[in-house]
Formats: sequence, C-alpha cells, structure tokens
Amino acid sequence: MDDSVNSTQADDRRHLGDADAIVDSADEDVKATMERLRTVSYYLDEAFEIPGTNYRVGLDPFLGLVPGVGDATGAALSAYILVEAALIGVPRETLARMFGNVLLDATVGSLPLVGDVFDAAWKANARNVRLLESRYETPEAREADRRFLLGAVLVVTLLLVALGVATTLAALWVLGRLGLL
Repeated sequence: MDDSVNSTQADDRRHLGDADAIVDSADEDVKATMERLRTVSYYLDEAFEIPGTNYRVGLDPFLGLVPGVGDATGAALSAYILVEAALIGVPRETLARMFGNVLLDATVGSLPLVGDVFDAAWKANARNVRLLESRYETPEAREADRRFLLGAVLVVTLLLVALGVATTLAALWVLGRLGLL
C-alpha cells in the first residue's frame, strides 16, 4: 500500500511539473513577444541619433516621407504592436490607450512634413511598449478576453491603414489643387 501512495505522489509531482513547464513556456513566449515589440519600437522610433544631440528618431518619420504608402506602412507596423498586445492578454483599457496613441500618430502623422516632425516627437510605438510593459504584470491582464480583443484590434488595424491612405490622398489632392505639386 505504501508503494501505491508513493507512486500516486510521484505522479502528482510529475503533473505539477508539467503545469510548471506550461507556465514557464507561456512566460517565455511573453518574454519573446516583448523583446520583438521592443525591437520593432526601437527601429520605428529610436534607431538613429541626431548628430550633435542626444535625441533619437526612428524609421517612422522617414516612412512618412513616402507619399501614400509610407504612412500606411507606419500605421500597420504600429498596429502590429497592438495585435501582439491583444494576444498576450493586455487589459482593454491599456489597449484603448495604445490605440489612441496609434490613432493620433496615424492621423497627425499623415500630414505632409508637419506629420513627419510629429512622428519624430510623439513616438507612439515607444509609448505603447512602455504602456505594455507597465500593464502586463497586473493580474487582470491574464483575464482579458483575447478573442474579443484580437477581433477588435484587427478591425482597428484595417481602419488605421485606410485612414492613413485616405488622409495622405486628401492632403496630396489639396496640395495639387493649390498648385504646390
């Protein structure tokens, strides 16, 4: 009888070990995701130091210089951070704040030249990664409804890209009507 009890306890420990391995695996996945998002944010917002200053800019303002597709590409890359945040279970309120940062960046950033300066100063991606880092550790982050959030973020991503393209086309049309192009 003692052997069967010891065997059962050993089985319980193995199962607990499996659960710990699953949790460790999930934590490793989140760590890998966070590292990817930090990398994307770095390249979009802080990859280059302006000579003679300590100020850094990334590719986002330079992408905005490409008419039509540059701002849409920047918005899509910013939305990628939102999608990944939804997948790891960030609370809705944090996703809403992150979305607001991206929406403001995409809207103002799509204005010719002024928007590119705004992109260099606002750094929506770096803001969003900081929000993500500060909020992910909260317990309610693990309880978020991921399916709802993923669907909402995908819809918003499409809207952001459409908004960026529409704003750029409208600005180009106005500049064309004024004879500046």
